[in-house]
Amino acid sequence: MNEPATQTQAADSPKALGAAKWVGFKTIIIREYGRIIRIWAQTIVPSAVTSALYFVIFGSLIGSRVGLMDGVPYMQYIAPGLIMMSVITNSYGNVVSSFFGAKFGKHVEELLVAPLPNWIIVLGYVGGGLLRGLLVGTAVTIVSLIFTHLAVHHVFVIFAAVVLTSIVFSLGGFINAQFAKNFDQVNWIPTFVLTPLTYFGGVFYSISLLPEWARHLSYANPILHMVNAFRYGFLGVSDVHIGVAFSIMAIAAVLMFGVALFFMNRGTGMRE
Repeated sequence: MNEPATQTQAADSPKALGAAKWVGFKTIIIREYGRIIRIWAQTIVPSAVTSALYFVIFGSLIGSRVGLMDGVPYMQYIAPGLIMMSVITNSYGNVVSSFFGAKFGKHVEELLVAPLPNWIIVLGYVGGGLLRGLLVGTAVTIVSLIFTHLAVHHVFVIFAAVVLTSIVFSLGGFINAQFAKNFDQVNWIPTFVLTPLTYFGGVFYSISLLPEWARHLSYANPILHMVNAFRYGFLGVSDVHIGVAFSIMAIAAVLMFGVALFFMNRGTGMRE
């Protein structure tokens, strides 16, 4: 007579709930991976082609006249910046398009009624953005090796910088998708915020070339710290203090996760 009650208790046990959370998280990741691979010509190839063009134009044609940058050949100097730029744009773009697509297609409700806590949903989409960031970053790294040599100065710094950066911008894409009401609002931040910050983030130059006022202003750009931390992992040169750079990335990741979860719990953009 107590068998149904026993089964209910078993289903509500911490082990069963943990298994359900893991299944939900894994399902989101698998779906995101399938989406990335299914449209690989849109998700992976464009960044590889764009980076190749940057290497040809900036590296070969202009770089030969620039010479050394911080004691490093120019083409080699810009390679980590181009890799990080692709990671930033693709991590952000993957999450903002995927989650907004779920809202637009009205299948986000399936996630909201599923027995999953909101933090699992956020982590699932961020994991998808991280996955795409790493895949595209790997593709751009392979393209970079065709044009220049990349030494590895600190493996851990490279890995930590790319993962933290991808997480930060995946969370940024998630927050953008929560508030976006149309496709124009999805494209607004990448066009008017991310692109300027990236180009002024030390991808193509050392801020030591800037006048003092511009150099101090550049330190307020978080992408400058991310790019330079990543570059330090390869080349051992940086315009910023590495400890400060990682502190900024870690704090930004924690704060943005809290913001994304807060608005998720409120149902912002989904229950309005």
